[in-house]
Amino acid sequence: MTIDSVMELKKPLQIYVPSGARTRSDQLDGSSRIFIECAKRWTEQGNKITVLMNEQDAVVFQRYGLTKINGILMPSAKFRANGGYLQLMMLYVTRTLNLCAAIYAIRPKSERVVVYSGSDFWPDSIPAWIFKLRNKKAKWIAGFYLFAPSPFSKESPYKRLRRAKGLLYYVSQIPIYIIMKKYADMVWVTNEPDRWRFIDNNRFTPERVVAVRGGVDTKTPDLIPNPEHKKFDAVFIGRFHPQKGVLELIDIWKYVCERKKDARLAMIGVGELENDVKSKIKAYKLEDKVTLFGFKDGVEKLKIFKESRVVVHPAIYDSGGMAACEAMACGLPGVSFDLPALKTYYPKGMLKTPCFDLKAFATNILKLLNDEMLYKKSSKDALDWARQWDWDKRADELLSDIQRSFTY
Repeated sequence: MTIDSVMELKKPLQIYVPSGARTRSDQLDGSSRIFIECAKRWTEQGNKITVLMNEQDAVVFQRYGLTKINGILMPSAKFRANGGYLQLMMLYVTRTLNLCAAIYAIRPKSERVVVYSGSDFWPDSIPAWIFKLRNKKAKWIAGFYLFAPSPFSKESPYKRLRRAKGLLYYVSQIPIYIIMKKYADMVWVTNEPDRWRFIDNNRFTPERVVAVRGGVDTKTPDLIPNPEHKKFDAVFIGRFHPQKGVLELIDIWKYVCERKKDARLAMIGVGELENDVKSKIKAYKLEDKVTLFGFKDGVEKLKIFKESRVVVHPAIYDSGGMAACEAMACGLPGVSFDLPALKTYYPKGMLKTPCFDLKAFATNILKLLNDEMLYKKSSKDALDWARQWDWDKRADELLSDIQRSFTY
């Protein structure tokens, strides 16, 4: 590569981001965290980012200091995300159409133009596809961070009444996968196994599919002092969603408490299963054993990590998940099920449990709590692994990947 071509790759980018999938402003999913942390760093380097966003996005971006982007607020939809499946579908369709119309009207002047879709959800991905069709020279960087589970598989977290939702999710993802395979210039996935579901060594060569994995703040935890005494034996952080195993966690904690009477669990997060979690805690009489903190982030979240000994990641279907690594950056070893994605996502610092043996999961938690040598080794491994996830490093790597797409 010549000096001129290297300098060309370093020129600022104009990045457009259609964002319409968010329905709550009191939670933050992994794909949003990736975009926010990277966008803050990319704008500092002179790149221009324009986000077509809804009201929930505006609240979240303001909260996390994403102030140097050009935000275009889209008109509100009259349908509610919490009004049932039909209302949610109509909300998504309306947002998708509004974003398609808005992004179709954009005619960028820069020659180095990128459109980034942060998820496979239609309000994010379809407008990005429309932009790509409208602007042939633009590069489409497509986020596809989780393959929907087959609603007919045993591993699917969508059981009983939620099976219809799982089927809708699975079916809606199929056309997006096909479109991305044909039109996207680069796809970002979460883990190595998912890379090979896109790589075909034809249009999608290995360098066009990036396992993003995510990142963590490795600096702030060092500024927070360790408490004299740990309040919690374990901490969970994540969405209260069937995929995350939050209901199974209550069963696990019941088994832990049978062998450790004073065991305490902290749970950080919100989501559709909040009431189910509360009901199960009450049914098992664990009200004084489980503390629900709701949504927490920043220093508040890190203080809870510092007050805990172990991070639990009981996901029953997952592509990876960076939330647990945030706790590992505070020196907490983890326990998870031995999901295929986690073999490469968390190769150390986390004890793996046979899927989906709840009693064995509880036993692994107790092993860490009772075996001081195992705890110290796992804690060191967790901290060493988390330090490789620094956001500054990850944002630079991903920006280089985008720059590289202009050589295809």
